Amino acid sequence: MESPTAQKTRKGLTRIWHAAGYSLAGLRAGWHETAFRQEAIAAMVLVPLAAWIARSWVEFALLAGSVVLLMVVELLNTGIEAAIDRIGPEWHLLSKRSKDMGSAAVLLTIVITATIWILALVQRLNP
Repeated sequence: MESPTAQKTRKGLTRIWHAAGYSLAGLRAGWHETAFRQEAIAAMVLVPLAAWIARSWVEFALLAGSVVLLMVVELLNTGIEAAIDRIGPEWHLLSKRSKDMGSAAVLLTIVITATIWILALVQRLNP
């Protein structure tokens, strides 16, 4: 096992290569979380659908970007939960607050994503 600080000493393409590996490991870890897996599967449907709904590249960027943003926020929320769980299983107000705020961030992103999609569908279906 390499040193935890090894990535900080890497330069150039070696750093990029290792960073990409860490990112893929994060996506694999996220796949084991039910919420992220559901969102990823939904994205496989919604991103191509965005190409049909969108009338411009800006609309496509909003539609597809909102779905990807939801996945990003879900990964961040999962990371917060994992870090809190790593500290210990006992209940603590700050641990609860951190997890609740991560969950709230996911909820707000779902609201934003749903609003963008509903408005785009209404516009597309009512020319």
